[in-house]
Amino acid sequence: MALKKWLPVLEWLPQYQKGWFRHDLVAGLTVGVMLVPQGMAYALLAGMPPIYGLYASLIPLLLYAIFGTSRQISIGPVAVDAFLVLAGLSLIAEPQSPEYISLVILTGLAVGVLQLILSLLRLGFLVNFLSHPVVSGFTSAAAVIIAVSQLKYLLGIRIPRFNHVYQTFYYALTHLSETHWITLVMSIAGIALILLLKKLNKNIPGALIAVILGILITWIWRLDQHGLDTVGVVPRGLPHFEIPDMSWQRLVQIFPTVLAVSIIGIVESVGIAKSLESKHRSYVVVPNQELLALGVSKIGGAFFQSLVTSGSFTRSAVNNDSGAKTQLSSVITMLVIVFTLIFMTGLFYYLPNAILAAIIMLATKSLFDYQGAIRLWHVHRHDFYMMILTFLVTLLFGIEEGVLAGVLLSIAMVIYRSSLPHMAILGRLPESTHYRNVTRFPEALQENGVVIIRFDAPLYFGNSTYFKDTIRQIILQQKEPVKALVLDASSISDLDTSGLEALESVINQMHANQVDFMLAGVIGPVRDILFKAGLRELIGKDNLFLHVQQAIDDYHNRMDERSERLQAKALQTNVRARKSDPTKDQ
Repeated sequence: MALKKWLPVLEWLPQYQKGWFRHDLVAGLTVGVMLVPQGMAYALLAGMPPIYGLYASLIPLLLYAIFGTSRQISIGPVAVDAFLVLAGLSLIAEPQSPEYISLVILTGLAVGVLQLILSLLRLGFLVNFLSHPVVSGFTSAAAVIIAVSQLKYLLGIRIPRFNHVYQTFYYALTHLSETHWITLVMSIAGIALILLLKKLNKNIPGALIAVILGILITWIWRLDQHGLDTVGVVPRGLPHFEIPDMSWQRLVQIFPTVLAVSIIGIVESVGIAKSLESKHRSYVVVPNQELLALGVSKIGGAFFQSLVTSGSFTRSAVNNDSGAKTQLSSVITMLVIVFTLIFMTGLFYYLPNAILAAIIMLATKSLFDYQGAIRLWHVHRHDFYMMILTFLVTLLFGIEEGVLAGVLLSIAMVIYRSSLPHMAILGRLPESTHYRNVTRFPEALQENGVVIIRFDAPLYFGNSTYFKDTIRQIILQQKEPVKALVLDASSISDLDTSGLEALESVINQMHANQVDFMLAGVIGPVRDILFKAGLRELIGKDNLFLHVQQAIDDYHNRMDERSERLQAKALQTNVRARKSDPTKDQ
């Protein structure tokens, strides 16, 4: 069992059914045909020779098939990771230079090591602090930046390297007169062909057909001799084993890029795996094991000249829709790439860069989440503003700045929401024992002299002051004197020492003002903390209740008992007074 935990392939391989192979074969071949042009395009996007996109489609796929828990995800080069690499490393070395290629491979190794460490330390949960609106804002901005970066290939204009996307766009706009018309026509034809084939039948490999036709047209009319940029000579054969240059100076230089790629890669890959898991009930995706698989696949790939790899949205969807049952489909995809590298690389000499740019341009469409922005505007404005702010920071200042802004925004929002949590005054719904927020349920009845408050968050140092101040304010706002405070603690999931002190302060304040304090619905772990801290004695065991209704019933009983005691005391006082006054008998 322990070995299966670390090697999920041992879970599904012994149970492999003969009928699954046909599905895995079809899915593997389909994704392989799709991955050949995509891999080359994303390598070009990363500032690498296109062949490295195929190298990245070998070892990482095999290693993920062994260590990964998702059975349908497709690992390989992806657009966002490729552009993150270009944005970070192009500041250090010239793209496509030997130094740059070496840095890209080292980045893949470093990202893999970081993800492996996070997995072994079980720190994968940290990426949960990067919220979906922030990731959506970042990827949407990345889509715009990627699209603009491809203008030089789409238009055939020699555009200098700029630090910001608006500078690149402005230069392209002001130099449209330099457009190479053969390149532009090839780009438009490639985009139109892929879109048309997708509309006719989404299962048609439009990108591959565009690549084949682009090669044939360029070769027949020798368009490369008329100014059309092509891929050129592509090395034949499989990548050889090579240890990356791991000097400390280089690692320091690439660290910001490594961090950015790691964060975004984890969020995307685990998100895809979880999404696919929801469609299949035959297995469970384990996030920490996913981190291990992603890390190991990158580390292994780096020793065979691989780019950074992650889970691909589009290829994973195609793999799933094609009927993939296990990761054997990824192994078959890898074999398609092996066949391509051994027998077909010579054909890529005439492949126009404009066709690869067209493939990249169409890939950005799925990254730009305008529908998500519209949904957030209607559902949750705070999340919408986070998305837009991340989008603008990424677009105006850069990829790494956008990732940093996204992380800081996510953490800030977590702190904000947990430090100012929702609190509600409760009332009883008519003819029931259910207590609800009186603001949302105006018909809810409130007990005279009793305030029922629900605190919807863990009570900890970040919100303990807010807890005390809000309760004090609610008590002061009551029109009638408060005789009892009932705290519905059913939504308090945790309690730290600051929370204990805040609760103790509220209890003492209530007692000082002769207000009964009652605690209802406390969950087990929180109750254990209260008892260990000695608050059971301060609260009083008679003031702890399972439900709010029990507390209210007990309050009524107390009021009845107090009323009876007061009446009895008044009667005794009256009798003594009459006996002590002899004139009363005269």
